[in-house]
Amino acid sequence: MLVIEDDEWVSRLLSNAIRDAGYDVVTSATAKEGFEMTCSEEPRCIICDVELPDDDGFWVARSIRALPTRVSATPFIFLTGLDDPQSRMEGYQVGADIYITKPFRIGELVARVNAFLRRTAARTETVCRFGPFQLNRSAHKLFHHGREIELTTKEFRLLEFFATRPGRALTRDDILNHVWGQSVVVTPRSIDRCVATLRAKIESDSSQPTYVHTIRDVGYRFEPGD
Repeated sequence: MLVIEDDEWVSRLLSNAIRDAGYDVVTSATAKEGFEMTCSEEPRCIICDVELPDDDGFWVARSIRALPTRVSATPFIFLTGLDDPQSRMEGYQVGADIYITKPFRIGELVARVNAFLRRTAARTETVCRFGPFQLNRSAHKLFHHGREIELTTKEFRLLEFFATRPGRALTRDDILNHVWGQSVVVTPRSIDRCVATLRAKIESDSSQPTYVHTIRDVGYRFEPGD
C-alpha cells in the first residue's frame, strides 16, 4: 500500500492503521516521488492527497493511468480536504476509484479499502457474480438463475468491463477505449445506447438501476450488490 501525503501526522496515522489491518505500507510526501514509488513498488492500492508541495494528486493519478504497464490499473483513492463538486469531478475524471474528504474516520477508511480490494479481486475470476446473474468470461455467456441471457458482443464486453471493475467511477473515455477500441470512431452516445440495452436485460427497473449507475458528468459505476 502506498500513502502519498505531505502532512506527517496524517501520514503516520494512515500508515499505522493500514499496518494494523495487515498491509505493508510505504509513504511519500511529494507527487513526483509518489509516482516514482508507484512504478518501482507496484503497490496494491494508493491513497493520495490532492494538495501536495510539488504538484497535485490529480497529476499523480493522471500519470499513473497513462502508464503502458499493469500499474496503470492500481486502485487509487483520493483523501483530501477539497470537497467542492469541481474537485470531486476532476478526481474521478483523472482516474480515482474512491474520493474521500477530510475529516474522516480512520476505521471507516480502512474498512472501505478492505472492501474495495476484495471487490477488485473479481478481475482475476473467470466467473463474475452479481445478484442472480453469473457472467462466464471464458464461455462468453451471461446466465440468470441458470438461464442464458442473450447479449450482443458489445453488450458482453461492456458488462465484462463493468463487472471486473466494481465500485469504480468509469469515464466514458475509459469505456470507449476498452470496449470499442481507440481505432474505432464512435461518440459517447454509443455508450449510452449500449448501456440502455444492457440495462433492459439485467435491471428489473431500468429507470432505477441496481447494478449500472450513472455518474453525472463522469460516466458510470457498476455495483454488484451483496
